[in-house]
Amino acid sequence: MAEFLYKLGRACATRAKTVIAVWLALLLASSTAFFLFSGELEDSFSIPGTPTDEVNQRLSEEFDGMGGGAGTVVYRTEDGEPFTGEQEEAIADRAEQASEVSGVDDAVDPFATEQDRADQQQETEEGREELEEGLEELEAGQEELDQGRAQAEAAGMLDQVEDELDSEQAQIDENREAIEEQEEQLDRGEAMLEFSSEISTVSEDGATALVNLSFTEAQEEISQDTRDTVMEVFESDPIPGTEVDFGNDLAMSMPSLVSTAEIIGLIVAGVVLVVMLGTLIGAGLPILTALVGVGIATLTAMSLSDVLEMASVTPILGLMLGLAVGIDYALFIVNRHRRQLKKSTELQESIGLANGTAGNAVVFAGTTVLIALLGLNITGIGFLGLMGSVGAIAITIAVFIAVTLVPALLSLVGTRVLSRRERAHLAENGESDGKHRHGDEDGIRPMSTGRALLRSAVAVLALGIIALPALDLRLGMPDGASEPSDSTQYRAYSAVEENFGEGMNGPLLVTADLSGGPTDDAAEATAEEEQFQVAEELYSRDAVAAVAPIGISDDQSLAIFQVVPEDGPSSESTEDLVHTFRDLEVIEGTGPLGVAGMASGNIDISETLSDALPTYLAVVVGLSLVILLLVFRSVFVPVVATLGFILSYFAALGGVVAIYQWGWLSAIFGVDNPGPVLNFLPTLLVGILFGLAMDYMLFIGTGMREAYAHGTPARLAVVRGFRAGRSVVTAAAIIMGSVFGGFIFSETVMISSIGFALAFGVLIDAFVVRMLLIPALMHLAGDGAWWLPKWLDRILPDIDVEGSALEERHRSEQGSEEPVSPGAAPAEGPAPGGPPTR
Repeated sequence: MAEFLYKLGRACATRAKTVIAVWLALLLASSTAFFLFSGELEDSFSIPGTPTDEVNQRLSEEFDGMGGGAGTVVYRTEDGEPFTGEQEEAIADRAEQASEVSGVDDAVDPFATEQDRADQQQETEEGREELEEGLEELEAGQEELDQGRAQAEAAGMLDQVEDELDSEQAQIDENREAIEEQEEQLDRGEAMLEFSSEISTVSEDGATALVNLSFTEAQEEISQDTRDTVMEVFESDPIPGTEVDFGNDLAMSMPSLVSTAEIIGLIVAGVVLVVMLGTLIGAGLPILTALVGVGIATLTAMSLSDVLEMASVTPILGLMLGLAVGIDYALFIVNRHRRQLKKSTELQESIGLANGTAGNAVVFAGTTVLIALLGLNITGIGFLGLMGSVGAIAITIAVFIAVTLVPALLSLVGTRVLSRRERAHLAENGESDGKHRHGDEDGIRPMSTGRALLRSAVAVLALGIIALPALDLRLGMPDGASEPSDSTQYRAYSAVEENFGEGMNGPLLVTADLSGGPTDDAAEATAEEEQFQVAEELYSRDAVAAVAPIGISDDQSLAIFQVVPEDGPSSESTEDLVHTFRDLEVIEGTGPLGVAGMASGNIDISETLSDALPTYLAVVVGLSLVILLLVFRSVFVPVVATLGFILSYFAALGGVVAIYQWGWLSAIFGVDNPGPVLNFLPTLLVGILFGLAMDYMLFIGTGMREAYAHGTPARLAVVRGFRAGRSVVTAAAIIMGSVFGGFIFSETVMISSIGFALAFGVLIDAFVVRMLLIPALMHLAGDGAWWLPKWLDRILPDIDVEGSALEERHRSEQGSEEPVSPGAAPAEGPAPGGPPTR
C-alpha cells in the first residue's frame, strides 16, 4: 500500500491541474445531483416492529382514519382576555380550511369540542334529574300499591284483587329495573366525564385554544408540503387580536448546515494550523481540501434524500466528520512533507514519500473510522445505519482527497508550504533550522516510575469522576421544550403546559382487547361495560391526569382511549406509565394493553437503541483489539489502548448527561430545558469516537514502536515516540475539537449534543488518555509492553502503517541518513539492550 500511495502521490503531483479539475468536476456533479434529485429530510425517527408501531398498524386496520400522525395549533389572545365570538368563528373557519388540505384527515374546532362537552354535561345533569323524578314517582307508586294491598287484606278482598296487584307490582319492578339500569349507565357516564375532565381544548380563562389535527399518513411520513400548507392556512390570514403557534409535531425546525458557530470553529482550526505550520499557505491547504471534501460528501448525501428516509441530522453529521477528519488527514501529509523539505528532500520525491508514509497512516486510520461507522448497520436500526453510511461517505472522500488532491496542491505551491525564514535558511544551508530536528533529542530521559504511577492514577481517577453522571443516563427524543426559546414550537409547548398541563404535550393512545359475546347485542353490552372497566383502571393510576374513551371497533373487539399523563412526554413517570400499561391485563384472558403515541414511540426507539448498544460496543471493542494487535504486534498495547477508549467514551457520556440532562453549565451551553439525552447519541458516539481514538493511538504509538524496534530501550522509546507525535496529535485534537465544538451552539439540541459529545470525547481521549495515561502505562510495562507470543508473531501479517519500509528503501537509494520515523533511533544498529531491528 505504501509503495502504491508513493506512486499515486507522485503521479498526482506531476498532473496537478488534471487532479484538481477532476475534483472540481466531482464537486460540480454532486451539486447538480443535489439540485436535481434532493428531497425532503425527516424531522422524526421510527423503527418498524416496535410495540408502538404494532399498535399503530392495528389501529389503521380496525379504525378508519386512525394510526395517522397528529399536529397541534395553539391560539392565544394577545390581551389575555377570553376569545370573542368573532375570533371563535374565525378559528373554526381556519380549522375547516385545514381539514380540506390534502393529507389531513380532520382538524377539530376547539370551541365546538368544548360545546359538545358542555352539552354532554348538561344532558347528564338533566338525565340525573329525570332519573330522580322517576325514582320518586316509582316510590310513590310502590307506596300506593302497598297501601292498596294492605286495605284489601284488611277488608278480606285480597284474593279478588291479588292478580291485579301482582300485575301492578310487576310493572313497578320492571320500571325499577329499567331505572336502575339507566342509573348504572348514568353513573358510568358521569364517571367518564370525570375521568376526562382534565382534557380540554379551551383553557379555563378562555384565552388559549388548541386546534388538534389528524393526518392520513404516519407521523414520520407526513410530507413537508402538507405541513407547510396546513401552517399557511393559519398564518396567511392572521386573526386580529390573536397569536398562533405550532407544536413540535407539526412545525419542523430544519437545522442549518452552516452557521456562525461553525465558521468560528473553522477560524480556530486555521489559527492552530498557522501556529503549527508557520505559513498561511500551509494552513489554508488542509482547510481548502476539507471544504471540497465535505461539499462533495454532503451534497451527494442530500441528493439521495428523495429515495431514502433521511433525518435532518444525517447530512450534518457527515459535515461534522468531513470537516474534522478532512483537515486532520491533510495536516498529517502536509506536516510530513514540510519536515522532508526541511531535510532538503526534492519536491516531487517529498510529496511521494509523504503520501506513502503519512498517507498510508491516513488510509489505515480512515479505514478504522469507516469500518466503525458502517458497523452501525449491524444494529438493525435503519436511520442509525444510514447515519453511519453517510458518515462513511464523508470519511471515504476525505481519505481520497488527502492522498490525491493534497499532493496535487502541494506540487503547485512548491516550497511556499514553508515559511519565508525556513525557505531562506534552506537555500543558504541546504537544510532548514527546523526546530523538530531529531538530533535534538539526545538528552531525553525516560519518566520516573513514581511519576508514571501518579499520572496513571490521576488520569484514571479524573476520567472515572467525569464518567459518573453516565450512571444516570436517560435516553429520549427532544420535544418542544428543547427547542430554542424564541421558536414557535417552544411557545406552543409552553402554552399547552401552562394552560392544559404537561401531559397534554404528549398524550398516550391506549388500546384494550375486549372479550366480545355470543351475539352482536351481547358483545355490544359487554364492550360498554369493559370499556368503563378499562377506563376506571387507567384513571386509578397516580401518574394519570385524565382518560377519555375514543371508540370501540365495529366488531366490538377493541377499545381505544386517550390517556393524559400528569407529567411531560420525556419524564420518568410517563416512561414508567407506558411500561405499567403494557404489563397490565385489565380484562382477564384478553392480553395486556397496547400503548402508542409520540411519547410511547420515542420510548420504544430509545429502548431499542439501548438494547443494541452493548452488542455494538462489544463489536467495536473487539475490532479495536484486532486492529491494534496487527499494528503494534503486542498484547499489552491493544488492551490498554482499548480500555483507554472505553474510559474516554464513558467520560464523554458523563459530560453529556451533566450538561444536557442535569443542566450543569446550562447558561454557557445554551441548554434552556435539560431533558433526556438524545437516544441514538451513545451508539453513534461509539462508532465515531472509536475511529478517532484509533487515529490518535496510531500517531502516538507507532513512533514508540518504531523507536523500540530500531533498538531504543523500551522506556526511552516511549518518550521518543511521544515527543515525535505529540505536536501533530495536539494540533489534530484541537482542530477536531474546535470543528465539532462549533456545532455545540446550534439552536437544535440534537446537533448541539452531538457536537459537544464528539468535541469533549476527542479532547478527553487525545489529551488525557493518549498523551497522559497511555505513555505512563507503557513506561510501567517496560519491555513487557511489546511482548507477543512467538506463535502469534509468526501468523500475524506485518502491517507497516507509517510506511517505514518505503522510507528506508528510498533513503537507501538516495544514500540519505534520515531516520526511519520521528523519534526512532538511527538505523545503524540496535541500541544497547534493545531488540534487533525489524
